[in-house]
This record gives sequence, structure tokens and C-alpha cells, in this order.
Amino acid sequence: MTIPTLSLPRTVGLARANATLVLRNRFTLFNAVVLPLLPLGLLLVGDSGGAGGAGAAAVATVLMMAALFPVYYNLLSQLVTRRDELVLKRLRTGESTDAEIIVSLALPGVVIALGTAVLTVPVAMALGQDAPLNPLLYAVAVVVTLMLFAALACWTAAWTRNAEAAQVTSMPVVLLAVLGQAAVGFPADVRRWTDLTPGAAMTDLVRVSWFGVETGGTDRTLDLSDTWAAAGQPLLVLTAWAVVAAFLARRSMRWEPRS
Repeated sequence: MTIPTLSLPRTVGLARANATLVLRNRFTLFNAVVLPLLPLGLLLVGDSGGAGGAGAAAVATVLMMAALFPVYYNLLSQLVTRRDELVLKRLRTGESTDAEIIVSLALPGVVIALGTAVLTVPVAMALGQDAPLNPLLYAVAVVVTLMLFAALACWTAAWTRNAEAAQVTSMPVVLLAVLGQAAVGFPADVRRWTDLTPGAAMTDLVRVSWFGVETGGTDRTLDLSDTWAAAGQPLLVLTAWAVVAAFLARRSMRWEPRS
């Protein structure tokens, strides 16, 4: 197995060109930058306490939408469109490696999503939320989540015939994310299974790292040292999904249109 190599100048150059295309498309730019921040409006209504409060719901939804729109769907549509236009094939005939091509396509969306996750902290605090209990754990949750959804985009692209079909083939991943977040209020016997979805793991990590609420709980019971132990299971689930998704993406990646 060859180890992927990256040339920073080439990768940054390709990423800059991809970012220009994103900035020129107003609809894509709105979905990437504005849409993920809209759930913070939940902080203006309702109470913000507890795991089921507006604070936890808003922050978890922001991270989920940042992973789905600028990262997952943006990368999926770019991969499929540029594969059909033979752009990926032409890039591979030059100096760029496969890893550089994929990273440069994902980088603009990942940077936007990271910026969204960082901006969420001061905005949420300005709207009455406490600061994250464990900022480092929150950062880890953000990075692993974005890596997972980037890998899922590459895997989904392998069995997506064209850009129009991406609206359908992306639905299983969207459902996994949405179902996992909605599962916070499910009965314990149901949550036993939904906790294994990436959406539930991401939501649990937000609740643990920011709000000090352990998995399945409704009140803040954790201190800073407790959060690492409480984050073990959801972090393991999220990492396992990321590893499997990356393996499947690498194994099934298609660089040319289907014949």
C-alpha cells in the first residue's frame, strides 16, 4: 500500500481555484456559509438549559449542517460533476496526486465548516450560553466529524451517476445524521441502536464537551475531567465511522465517468 503524499503548494493552489468557484456560486455560498448558522436562532426562544434545551439543540444542529452542506454535499457534487467533465482524469495525468486532488476539493468546505464551528462559540455566548466546558474535546469532535463527512462524500460519489442523482444518493447519509440527532429523546432501548449512528455520536459529543451532559442524561452532571471518560463511546463510534468511510472511499473511488 502506497502512502498518500501531499505537496502543499500544489494542494493550496488547487484549493484556491476550487474556493473561487464556490464563491462565485451564490446558492452554494449561501448553503455553505449562512444556512448552517441559522439554527443559532433557537437561542432566541425557549429555555437554554439541559440537554433538551435550545442551547444543546442549536449547537448540535449547527455542527451537523456545517458537516452536511459545505463539506459533504459540496464535495459530493464537485466530485461527480468534475468526474463527468473529465476534470479529475486530466488532473491525474499531471503532477497532482490523488490525495492532493481530493484534499483540494474538500479544503474550501472544510475551512468554511471550521470557521462556522469557531464562530458558534462567541455567538452562542453572546446569546446567553456558557462557554464550552471542554473546548479541546469540542474541537476534536468538530475535526473528526468533518473528516467523516468528507470521507462519506467520496464514498457516495463512487455510486452516484451524475450531479442530479446526488440529491437521491445523499439521502442515506442525511438520514443517518438527522436520525442520530433526533434520537436524543428516544427511549433507551431504541437509543441502544441509534447511538451507533454518526449523527447521535456527534450530538453526544457536543452535549458532553460543551454542556457537561453525559450520554442519555438531561442535566449537567460532568466536570472537566469527567468529560473525557463520558466522550469515550461516542468518540469511538464517530472515529470508527470515519475509518470505515475512508477505507470504502479509497477502495471504490471512480475518477472517470461510468461507461
